[in-house]
Amino acid sequence: MKTSLIAMLAAGGVALASQSAMAADFAEPAAAGYNWSGIYIGIGGGAGAFVGEAEIPGLPASFNGIGGEGIFGELTLGYDYMVSPRFLIGAFADGRFGDVGSELTFGADSIDVDADYGFDVGLRAGYLLTPSTLAYVLGGYSWQHFDVSSTVAGLDYDWDSSGFVVGAGVETVIASNWTLKSKYRYSHYASEDFDTAGFVEVTPSAHTFHAGLNYRFGMAAGGTSFNTPAYDWNGLTIGAALGAGGLVHDLSVPAGPLGFNGIGAEGVFAEASIGYDMEFAGGWVAGVMADARISSVSTELSAPGLSASIDADYGFDVLARLGYKVSQGTLVYALGGYSHQHFEVDVSGVGTFYDWDSNGFSVGGGIETAVADRTTFNLEYRYSDYGTEDFDGIGFEVDPSAHTVRAGLKFKLM
Repeated sequence: MKTSLIAMLAAGGVALASQSAMAADFAEPAAAGYNWSGIYIGIGGGAGAFVGEAEIPGLPASFNGIGGEGIFGELTLGYDYMVSPRFLIGAFADGRFGDVGSELTFGADSIDVDADYGFDVGLRAGYLLTPSTLAYVLGGYSWQHFDVSSTVAGLDYDWDSSGFVVGAGVETVIASNWTLKSKYRYSHYASEDFDTAGFVEVTPSAHTFHAGLNYRFGMAAGGTSFNTPAYDWNGLTIGAALGAGGLVHDLSVPAGPLGFNGIGAEGVFAEASIGYDMEFAGGWVAGVMADARISSVSTELSAPGLSASIDADYGFDVLARLGYKVSQGTLVYALGGYSHQHFEVDVSGVGTFYDWDSNGFSVGGGIETAVADRTTFNLEYRYSDYGTEDFDGIGFEVDPSAHTVRAGLKFKLM
């Protein structure tokens, strides 16, 4: 998983750099510059999913995973330095607090596992797509506090875990010293054995999307100015994207008192899209789009003589979006619409044991910016909720939901 994610980010960076290099041949006059060097503070929040891989090393057996989802708030302090007219490096520290977790209910009792607060300290490297829009990658140290609380006496427990974080984001000027930021992070933490001397271990990881505002001191005092792409937001586009995320199955037994939110899954996916946008007065852009994806997002169980998985292997979406141009070449937008996902249960020695199709909805948003006169780059988050599956009435149901982020390029056809 870690290798696939880092490869995905690297591939996206190479594609973005090659498209940006083309922009000089298809450009508007130089846009006003901003000073990206200096200190900034930020406030924001986000949403995402945790996946815990539970292992019994002595068997050996593992289950990836135990899933949780939720939202969080965030405070940021950072510093950037322009090392050339379009490249910067920086350092940041984030503190977060929230309610990302799992819940097991049985009758009137419950057990809750929450990732309630933590922080990240890291470095980032960025490239100015336009004088007002920055794309960047990041990496560093991550620390997370986990808490197990229960209505059952003696089941309370908490622990701290250290790990690493990698990710990517887009930040764009919206007014004077203020910028709007959006970013994806994958975090991986150390194992916890719950005082069992290594009999049982759980290794958490997280897929989270962050959005918020930064106030950058001295940004309006001038800075780099260079030619920007002349992009027309009207027309038909095709696109390709790579993404990653987490999925949580909410398991319930309608005839009984048991509920579990949830069974987790994680992975990466590739996506192709087609869409049409139209610009209206005042800088507003409205559009429709359809996309199709293939995915490795999966829950995996392994034990001696057995392996099984629940795979979210392919799907598609039909969505509408509404955006506002914060500059001539950069669009901030929200989206929503219909989503379809195929799920498959595979068991070793059997093959496909069960599969089903699920219909639902997606909502989300993103930032899209021109990197050439007919090409844009975007970073987008989606929350998807799918219909309940009862497995032909065998006594329990699952209700899947997903938190995904994709980064991609769109190409204007007409």
